[in-house]
Amino acid sequence: MNRLKTFASRGDTPVLALAVITGFLVALLIAGFETLADSIVLEHVKSLTRWQIIIAPGVGLILAHLILRYLGGKASPSTSDEFVRAFHDRNPRLSVRELPAKLLAGIATIGFGGSLGLEGPSIYAGSVTGLTVRNRFQNWLRKEDVKILLTAGAAAGVAAVFQAPATGVLFALEAPYRDDVNRKALLPSLLAAATSYVTYINLIGHGAVIPFLDDPHFRLGADSDQMWFTANDLTAMFGGVETGDLLGAFVIGIGAGIGGRSMAWLVRWAKSQSKSESFLPRILLGGCILALLALWADLVFDAPLTIGPGQEAMSWVVSPNHGLGLIALLFGMRLAATVVTLGAGGVGGLFIPLAVQGVILGQFTGQLLQAERPGLYPTLGLAAFLGAGYKAPIAAVMFVAESTGASFVVPALIAAAVSQVVGGKSSVAEHQQSMRLGHLERRFTLPITSALTTDVLTVPPDATTSEFVYLHVLGRRQRSVPVVDKDKYLGMISLSDLSEIDRALWDETPVSELVRSDLPVARPSWSLRDTVAAMESSKIDVLAVVDNDAGFIGVVYEEDILKLDEILDETGG
Repeated sequence: MNRLKTFASRGDTPVLALAVITGFLVALLIAGFETLADSIVLEHVKSLTRWQIIIAPGVGLILAHLILRYLGGKASPSTSDEFVRAFHDRNPRLSVRELPAKLLAGIATIGFGGSLGLEGPSIYAGSVTGLTVRNRFQNWLRKEDVKILLTAGAAAGVAAVFQAPATGVLFALEAPYRDDVNRKALLPSLLAAATSYVTYINLIGHGAVIPFLDDPHFRLGADSDQMWFTANDLTAMFGGVETGDLLGAFVIGIGAGIGGRSMAWLVRWAKSQSKSESFLPRILLGGCILALLALWADLVFDAPLTIGPGQEAMSWVVSPNHGLGLIALLFGMRLAATVVTLGAGGVGGLFIPLAVQGVILGQFTGQLLQAERPGLYPTLGLAAFLGAGYKAPIAAVMFVAESTGASFVVPALIAAAVSQVVGGKSSVAEHQQSMRLGHLERRFTLPITSALTTDVLTVPPDATTSEFVYLHVLGRRQRSVPVVDKDKYLGMISLSDLSEIDRALWDETPVSELVRSDLPVARPSWSLRDTVAAMESSKIDVLAVVDNDAGFIGVVYEEDILKLDEILDETGG
């Protein structure tokens, strides 16, 4: 026991050790989840007849809803968004009870052909595991370690499901913010992701997440003769990157930025629909639309390419000799299938659906520009569209680097950067914040009620100046006191206001003659930032809070806002 206490007192040692344990546990969960969803259920669905395949997504949506409602206790279909929400909570919490339900609902949604990705439930499973490990060993840890293990668990989930540990780390660090990263969780996330990846590939083996990226050959098609080169051959042949590739990356970045912004808007709309109470019409309508899309795709492409996360769609689109019209049609159909699956309450992620849209956009752009390196353009589209949709450009480029080597990284960086600029602040992820806030900045975003004092001894307007001085100034050491007539706020009287009246007149002068009604008042909807700004502009240290009818609610004291112990409490310090 003494050795354990010594171990637990060694700074970051406990959280690093627990990050490794988290990675191992997450890999076990994801291996089972992916095997059931992809290798068993989805593969079985693909072997069915055409009409069975067409109606399968609707059946999956119904099953997912029943699982969430009865097994999960009316749990929401949200998965990766729950990680971001919990990260920004003061006391992060995720329900362990809902984990089996969400994993099973994800198997029902994706396994039966819903157009969502496996990473959503994987991130949720990793986050829940990280929090559970932290709670089990909380006596060994500091208060701020809760978010570190939460992030490490999410990184482990992505690392396992995509077999890309560096991508998992960067995605987990970038996901909570649009313009920042959570650098404090870097080392634990690295350990968790590496452990999860090694454990996963030893259990399942290494397979292709993005089919054409796993192939070491890329078709160039510079002329009528078709030639094949490895990624290393490409680098040697072109001496790095050609100017035309950079121009193509710029064009793809613009298209991906516009497409990512549009998809983010549609995804937010779909998520709002999934929360509506009229679940039965929503699910039935969603199932019918998905069936029609699958039938349409089967007639046009000779395969139901709207079924499943989208690997078959990517394999189809990167093959040569497809017209621009068909590629554009597939882009729209896949987008519709993803939005409908999400809006109908399906459980899954958006990483792979965004990647699919990027691959299709990249192939379309490559053929439109008659590029001599068509294999490059779907890869750039993947990085740009994924980065724009999730506001995670570094993770998107790292995913390309881990999948293809270094040959495509430079144009991928350009495409991702341009897509970020064009895409603006739009994101498919809910609860993202712009950037990390410091101690005081975070304090200032709190509502005014967090520093509000309602138990205040006020002064009636007919009280004399002497009563104010002896009862409040001398008796309670209050320099400024609100003047209230019944419940109506009239203004503020301060010790400095007494200089205007002779001491001999204090017993005869009512407070109503000295009250200041020109000072600002706050509303309950204000933040502490608004409060501090108002107090600073009027050079006061007490601010009254009133409702819309001037009814007195309470006051905010400057000293309450600036108390160090409260700042540390709010920020977990």
